[in-house]
Amino acid sequence: MAYWLAKSEPNVWSWENHVKKGVECWHSVRNYQASNNMKAMKLGDQAFFYHSNIGREIVGIMEVVKLYYPDHTDETGRFGMVDFKAIKSLKTPVTLAQIKAHPKLQNMALVRQSRLSVSPVTADEWAILCKLGGL
Repeated sequence: MAYWLAKSEPNVWSWENHVKKGVECWHSVRNYQASNNMKAMKLGDQAFFYHSNIGREIVGIMEVVKLYYPDHTDETGRFGMVDFKAIKSLKTPVTLAQIKAHPKLQNMALVRQSRLSVSPVTADEWAILCKLGGL
């Protein structure tokens, strides 16, 4: 299993929206590196749901339930999307400030490539973040 982090602005699509919907497509990603990360996802992979801009914190865990397919919001046909199922909320959200302050998370893609909307998370980073989140 691989681990990921997917960002969404909570005023556009929040963790609460995702939990209510259950399963939803992760559309409108228009960065080739982020798109390639979604292409690399496998069924059962897990991803952190990260509130960007407002909050700047990891708030939940999702699971990939549908592999990369064409994004219906992309008129060019160049980009795709995956479907994520909401799995669980973190007991305590993990803020970007906490992540940046943790010595073992300094090389996280979230820290190094802060504009990337879908990024990989190593198994070690995943374990640390789950612990910080109370799981």
